[in-house]
Amino acid sequence: MSQTAASTSITSQLATVKITESDGEDRPVPPTETKADGAKVIDNGAAEQPEFTDPFCNADNPQIITFQDVTSAAFRIKKGIEYTPCPRSHLSETLDMDIYLKKEFLQFTGSFKERGARYALLMLSDEQKQIGVISASLGNHAQGLSYHGWKLGIPVTVVMPLKASLMKIQKCRDYHANVIVQGSDMGQAKKIALRMAHETGLTYINGYDHPHIMSGQGTIGLEIVEQVNSIDAVVIPVGGGGLIAGIATAIKNLSPQTKIIGVESEKCPSFTKALENGAPIYTPNKETLADGLAVPQVGYNAFATTVPLLDKMIVVKEEWIALAILRLVELEKCVVEGAGASGLAAILAGHMDEFKGKRVVLLVCGGNIDTTIFGRCLERGLAAEGRLQRFTVRVSDGPGGVSKLCNLLAGLGVSIKDIMHDRAFIRDVHSVEVKVICETRDWHHTKEMRNLLQETYEDVYFYDMPMAI
Repeated sequence: MSQTAASTSITSQLATVKITESDGEDRPVPPTETKADGAKVIDNGAAEQPEFTDPFCNADNPQIITFQDVTSAAFRIKKGIEYTPCPRSHLSETLDMDIYLKKEFLQFTGSFKERGARYALLMLSDEQKQIGVISASLGNHAQGLSYHGWKLGIPVTVVMPLKASLMKIQKCRDYHANVIVQGSDMGQAKKIALRMAHETGLTYINGYDHPHIMSGQGTIGLEIVEQVNSIDAVVIPVGGGGLIAGIATAIKNLSPQTKIIGVESEKCPSFTKALENGAPIYTPNKETLADGLAVPQVGYNAFATTVPLLDKMIVVKEEWIALAILRLVELEKCVVEGAGASGLAAILAGHMDEFKGKRVVLLVCGGNIDTTIFGRCLERGLAAEGRLQRFTVRVSDGPGGVSKLCNLLAGLGVSIKDIMHDRAFIRDVHSVEVKVICETRDWHHTKEMRNLLQETYEDVYFYDMPMAI
């Protein structure tokens, strides 16, 4: 059967699957009884959908991958995956560390997810390959699975939550996947995908906790050890935990002295909460720049594999992630998403000062940042560093009042980005309040501007202080 014909068949099956979601309201739950097939029956006679589980992810019996699993994956996927570079970074001198960047965003689909996706697809039985696979993903796993499914002739269905990037959704469609956009977050999307897998016969592939996925991601660790000698630490972004589980397994077997450092955003600290709890626990996520890390609960297999190998877990603020994105653009000419910049964010925020003068590898894991979000990230990074400033100043409303302010800023080499006048809400009819957003070269330049404005005007107010000073 061709991939097109198989996809059409699966699509028609999926059309018969009724997907229902909570409307968000809390309602009383009537008494239920459980039937032998697992379905719950409400006392009014209506059947409620059973909750299906992933057979590869069992909380009571987690599967811990081995070094042999990783090396097997490396052999199987070698012909279909890019061997990405790991050069020394221009940031090394600035940050007083010997920094190397493992550029996984140079994979064809823009992220490391291709490795695990290809290995999981190759390990399917012939029957499973013919029927096809399904998964839930915010974007990068969906793209990797869609692309390699297309190349291997395996039908792929992906369920993506409503907040997934439009760019990533379209990319999956470009790779001939059947894309279903449903569910408010990853948790709901996963439930939908599991139910579809049960009702259509598709094989569900967890994007971060499937043993083959973790083993495939671990091949990055094998490459890092080949490319960089005497590594003191490897910094790995953490979402569901599959990436750090695979890389830690590879590196700790080849270089036991190397420290494994995990990094996640303060808006989605699922792994940190799991460590505090002693086991994976549901952690509500907030909107984050690192959308690729926004997994509400880490995987059982990933957690069990990682914990014995983990040396440090870091949680970073969003402002540092924005600044890291800006730094990578300016100094490395790398356009990366929030998840890919989180390792550098940990260093910029001062969480890794114990590695000053040592050799550190940062995993730049993805480059699929939404174009509209990218511009906001750059501006937020400039603001966090103090290079984008906003202030309000009261000047004369007579001829030349505003012109004098603009000439003063121009004389300092400050670039005005936006300017707004307000006359209605001030008491002095001979004055105008001017709100200015401007850009400076650096924090020293900003302080020079602030001092001159305070010397020139009696009423001037500066807004937020930058973080990175």
